[in-house]
Amino acid sequence: MHCWKTINVKKEYGFHRLFTFATLAGMGVFTVFYILLNSLYTSPLSDGYFIAFVLAILSVYPLHKMFHFLPLIGSRKCLQFILKKKLFMLPGISLHIKEPVPKTRFLLALLSPVVILNGLIIIMSVLYPSYIHYFAILLAYHCSLCLTDLVYVRHLHRAPKHALIEETETGFEILVPQTIG
Repeated sequence: MHCWKTINVKKEYGFHRLFTFATLAGMGVFTVFYILLNSLYTSPLSDGYFIAFVLAILSVYPLHKMFHFLPLIGSRKCLQFILKKKLFMLPGISLHIKEPVPKTRFLLALLSPVVILNGLIIIMSVLYPSYIHYFAILLAYHCSLCLTDLVYVRHLHRAPKHALIEETETGFEILVPQTIG
């Protein structure tokens, strides 16, 4: 195996640029989703269940990380969870992979929170139109969290079909079989 490419999105783009893009993406998602749903549903908005909304906001990040883990369950021996402080006081959950993982499985791990959580939020907003403002905020927040994952997906999409993805200190390495020529 040899390294086809190393990807380190945080180093390539920088924290501040990623944070700015994520914030802008979240604001855009909120605006479009809220206006779309507000034009489709005319029921009055309710501010009930605010405590449930706060709990939902607090649970989005851990659920996001859990959905990254689900496609990698078969590889749980090579997974490592790390809790770190981020932004001075907030807990950050990192999932590190100790062994190479097939590209398709890694892409599935990256995309599963996007599909599952965003799908659930959209379904809930359709079922409970009185709370579309809550669901629009939840969707915007989660889309902001997903931005880095989607940037990695964009980079990995161009990788060879049978590549393996390995996490190192320098980022994610795309490994391909060495050809004898």
